[in-house]
Order: sequence, then structure tokens, then C-alpha cells
Amino acid sequence: MNFLNKNVIVTGGASGIGKAVAKGIVECGGHAIIVDLNLEAAEKVRQELGEAKVSVYKVNLGDSDEIRTVFAQILKDFVQIHVLINNAGIVSTLPFDEVTQKEWDKVISINLTGVYTAISAIYPSMKQHGYGRIVNVASVAAKRGGGLLGTSAYASSKAGVIGLTKAVAREGAPYGVACNGVCPSFTLTPMTANMGEVQRNRIISTIPLGRGADPIEIANGILFFASDMASFVTGEISDVDGGVTMDG
Repeated sequence: MNFLNKNVIVTGGASGIGKAVAKGIVECGGHAIIVDLNLEAAEKVRQELGEAKVSVYKVNLGDSDEIRTVFAQILKDFVQIHVLINNAGIVSTLPFDEVTQKEWDKVISINLTGVYTAISAIYPSMKQHGYGRIVNVASVAAKRGGGLLGTSAYASSKAGVIGLTKAVAREGAPYGVACNGVCPSFTLTPMTANMGEVQRNRIISTIPLGRGADPIEIANGILFFASDMASFVTGEISDVDGGVTMDG
């Protein structure tokens, strides 16, 4: 994969899957622009991968106004953004009858509205340049209605991401803007690190490959769609889930 001279935004790039994606971008010659709420962690990734190859911006992805302000600054700083990878998100594990309005609104605001706002802020520039690659990280929960880790609010937010991905793909295609999605299952990230052994074993028992994913295994799928190797692919929702979904 070749990202030479490509500027790539990675939301949630300070840890987990996002960090693995940022590392892949840099290793393939691109410039990773990490957008994360945890600026300290993002700076550590920058030091690790090389200051000249990584830029960091602090953003609360639950705040649409802040997203637009920061993304406008990114466009001013870099002129062209070639790739946008919407990876950041939060999980909700509450049973449906325990999901409060506050919980619902928070999950939707970050996982779905945040993705919409990020795309909305970059999409006109991509159209203008006649080139863009957008990759949205959804989840197997969107197709299964939860059942592994995330439950109703999480599954709904990620199902929304799938619908948004297809809509942007359809409308962006005439302008050279591709939009694809990746649906991971259980991944070994900081988000899942503190999970109890019983719950972890229960989840892993439902994965045909019999284990959780290393973040790089999810990142590889994301990087494919972000690259020109996927030049004839748009509107695709790809499962990278160890065999959990197996849909046609």
C-alpha cells in the first residue's frame, strides 16, 4: 500500500485500532493526522512514529461545533485531505431497559453524529479536488443487534454509520470520493483490556477463529479501503470479525 504524499486523518488515533492505522499510514509513506480527545496519548504516538510524519489535534467528537472548527483548521494547515478514517467511538453495554436518554444521546452523538460531522466538514474539499477516500469503522453489532459487547445504543449508532457510509458512497462516486466501512468484532484494545475473564471467554466462544483480533488485523482492512488498491470499491461494508457474521 502506498500513501506517499497523502494526508490522512485518523480519529481516535491515539490508541487501539486507530493507533495501528496511524502506524500503517506512516510506514506506507503518508502523513497521519491524529484527531483525539486524549492529546497526551496522541503526542506519545507522534513521538513514537516520528514528529515529521504525524500531526495531532485535540477534538471532542461529541461536540459538532468543535469538530467543524478543528477540521477547518486542519484543511487550512494541509490544503488537501486525501483520506478520512472515522475510527473513534465509545461502547455502551447496558441492557435496553437500562439505557437512559442521556446514555442514548451520548453514544449517538459520538458514534454517529460525530462521524457525520467529520465527513461533512471534509467532503466539500474532497469533491473540489476530485479525490477522497473515507473509511468508517462500524461494528458487527450493527448487523447482529449487539450480542458480543455493545448493546442497543451501540448497535444502533453503528447501524447508522453503515447507512451513512452507503449514502455518502452513492453521492460521492461521481466526484471521485469513495466511502467504505469496516465491521470489527472483539478486538484487543484499551477499551476491552479491563474486561472480566468470564465475559471475555463468553465473547471469544462465539468467534469461529477462537480469539480476539489484534488491532493491526482490523487496521489492515481499513488501510486497504483507504488506499488506491481499493480504487474500484465504494459502498462496501466489510466484516473483519473472525467469522462471526459470515454474510453474503
